[in-house]
Amino acid sequence: MEKVAFTKHFPGLTLNWTLCEGKTIEHVIPLSGKPGTSVIVLTDGSFTIAPPLAPEPWELGQALLDARQHLEPKHRAAYQEYDRLVMQDKEALRSARLEKIIGAIQNNLDQIPELKNRLKELVKEWK
Repeated sequence: MEKVAFTKHFPGLTLNWTLCEGKTIEHVIPLSGKPGTSVIVLTDGSFTIAPPLAPEPWELGQALLDARQHLEPKHRAAYQEYDRLVMQDKEALRSARLEKIIGAIQNNLDQIPELKNRLKELVKEWK
């Protein structure tokens, strides 16, 4: 959630076409995974996604990745924070998976007695 909130307020993100008036387009980059959509990077470091003007969080994140080489020089600190939040999300997902696996084992030990022995065998294999 923190990463999504940060992404929606990333420096330079412009979701209102009138704010693009008078600015010069520097790069138009196709958005990976969304045919017909592009990240438009302006010379002042601002950027938008077209269409739509109300992009989904994943589209904003993908735009940051796709346009990184053009935006990062103008928004280094924001990219450092974004990278930190991406790592935080990955760690949270990893921890959630671990808890889910441990929970499944604990919930099934009584119903599947051989599970305990199989787990012991696996631990011996890993040593």
